[in-house]
Amino acid sequence: MALSIGIVGLPNVGKSTLFNALTKKGVPAENYPFCTIDPSVGVVAVPDIRLQRLSEMSHSAKTVPAAVEFVDIAGLVKGASEGEGLGNQFLSHIREVDAIAEVVRVFDDEDVHHVAGTVDPRHDIEIIDMELILADMQSAEKRLDRVERDSKGGDKAVVAERDVLRKIVPALQQGKAARTVELDEKEKAAAKALHLLTMKPVLYVLNRKSGTVNVDAENGERWRELKDFFETANASYVVVDAGVERELSDVHDDERADFRRELGVNDDGIDDLIKAGYSLLDLISFFTTGEDESRAWTIRRGSTAPEAGAAIHTDFRDKFIRADVIQWDKLLEIGSWSKAREKGQVRSEGKEYVVEDGDVMEFKHS
Repeated sequence: MALSIGIVGLPNVGKSTLFNALTKKGVPAENYPFCTIDPSVGVVAVPDIRLQRLSEMSHSAKTVPAAVEFVDIAGLVKGASEGEGLGNQFLSHIREVDAIAEVVRVFDDEDVHHVAGTVDPRHDIEIIDMELILADMQSAEKRLDRVERDSKGGDKAVVAERDVLRKIVPALQQGKAARTVELDEKEKAAAKALHLLTMKPVLYVLNRKSGTVNVDAENGERWRELKDFFETANASYVVVDAGVERELSDVHDDERADFRRELGVNDDGIDDLIKAGYSLLDLISFFTTGEDESRAWTIRRGSTAPEAGAAIHTDFRDKFIRADVIQWDKLLEIGSWSKAREKGQVRSEGKEYVVEDGDVMEFKHS
């Protein structure tokens, strides 16, 4: 399932440093048929302690994590919606991704020029968000003019699109993102077909820098404004020190914790970003495990057992009979699949079963 997250931001906020740190966690191409050779795309492993523990339990010869794509998108400047800088290229690349990781600089450093001359994270977010809103407004207004005419023919799909645009266009004209408009499930489906930039989910990535003044540590007016925005917008964010993470990516696993303590960076911000991105895409993992291989499989939240089986092979969907299921922690507690079956802890589920995050599964098909 090749879903991607676009990394966007103003110039000099640490986008490239962050992307380089991410790609150090890249996965072997042979395990992922959707892997690309495009240098601006990184396919990275999703950290998951559950998979590691299942692999240890099964003494698996191979461990294959879930993966997610991150795309390094050209820096945005004010006026991008009017074609400034690499505006058109920037906007077309965002249109192709499924979600946005918006990198926001939260450190003061005279040696790293800020495009606006001063570090103001809330203002930076406003610039990027407004460019996306303006680009959407231009395309949505044109589209609405067209479907207002075409809907007179009574085509249900065209009428549905017109009704959605009648809701979205006024919001964009008021400077609001399309995703803030309340839509029912049918309207959301119609809106998705419009490929609007501001319909995409957003994760804010706050880039710190050790050894400098960081806005969150300073805990002043800039941080309060940023926090108020996140709370009001119900927005998700992670904190990363991209420079440190880039340096640590070359350090051996055994020594990394010591280096973190020395640098005062306790959490693995890159791992937090990858996991948050996976969740932002509304993805979950189920597992298969055995001596040959333990693997995390990626599916959309709410997928049925046959839909999940298709992640492995289309026969598991098209010729589905049943799925044997147990949650990962219960399986680890018992110690093996055979023991779990003996104890009656493995459930047999049919076509209607909705897979839960962390299910360990075996599929039966005709």
